[in-house]
Formats: sequence, C-alpha cells, structure tokens
Amino acid sequence: MRVLWDMFLTFARIGGLTFGGGYAMLPMLQREVVEKHHWATEEELADYYAIGQCTPGVIAVNTATFIGYRQAGIMGGIFATLGVIFPSLVIITVIAAFLTNFADLKVIQYAFEGIRVCVCVLIFNAVQKLWKKSVIDQPTMAIFLLVFLVSAGLAVGQSFYPELFSVSPIVYVVIAGTAGVVLHGGKGKREAEK
Repeated sequence: MRVLWDMFLTFARIGGLTFGGGYAMLPMLQREVVEKHHWATEEELADYYAIGQCTPGVIAVNTATFIGYRQAGIMGGIFATLGVIFPSLVIITVIAAFLTNFADLKVIQYAFEGIRVCVCVLIFNAVQKLWKKSVIDQPTMAIFLLVFLVSAGLAVGQSFYPELFSVSPIVYVVIAGTAGVVLHGGKGKREAEK
C-alpha cells in the first residue's frame, strides 16, 4: 500500500504542478520517476512517453498508467492515473466556477502569457535531455531528420490546406519506427553474419 500511496502522491504533484500539457511534464517526470524514485530509466521513460503519445487519450495519463502498471501492476496503474488527474479535476472545477468572472482582467491575461513562456522553456529543457539519450548515432540522426522534415513539410502544407495536411502523431511514430527497423535492421543482420 505504501508504494501505491507514493505513486498517487508523486503523480498528483506532477499533475498539479505541470502547466501546458504532456510535453511540459517531461522535466518533472524525469526528476521524480527516473532520478528520485528510480521507477524507470531515462530510456524507458522516453519509450513510455512515445507510446503514451500514440495511444488514445492524454499523454500524461497514459504515461502515468504505464509507469504505475510497471511498478505495481493494475493497482499501480490505477493509483498513478488517479494521482495525475486528481489535481486537474480540482483545479479545473475551481477555475470553471470563477474564471468567467476574472478572465477579462489584465493581470490574469498577463499571468497566462508568463506561464506559456515558462512552459516553452520547460519543453525545451526536456527536449535537450531526450535528445542526448535518443539521438546517439547516425541512424538515429537520420530518423530525427526524416521525421523533422516530414513534419515541417506537413506543417507548411497545413497552414495553406488544414484539412488536407492534418496528420496524427501516430503517423510520425510509425514513420520513425519503420525507419528504425530499416536502418538498424540491416546493421543487426550484418553483425549476426560476422
């Protein structure tokens, strides 16, 4: 029960202090899950995050569920998931009750502008950490460039024809997975032949 309670509190802290969605939670996830509790390695966290992004639902919830399940089975997945959504439920309920009264205040608008900038910095820091662990050789650099160019091209197309160029993140994950098999598959075959 102690592990389940730790999971609930840890993910409640992550859910309550992460503004800006799933990407913004990466630095906090890395600190809490990898460095503090050792529930996953950085590579495993990146894998959970990637899977959480391409499965239906919210990235933060999916990632919490994967980590909780890995540590304590079904109950771990439930407690981690409840932990990450509980603060949002409370905060959204309070905001919904009062925001319409305060949304037009300049101080509230300025606060949200500041929070958005902070979220960009947090995402950038998380990307740097993931980059160091993920782009480790020429094949992974080629995969990065391939997915980046495809997504940039589609983003440009989407600005002109949003309906035609709107692409699910699953497509990028499939492209990257296929490229990984193709680029590393030949390498593994050559090493097996030696």
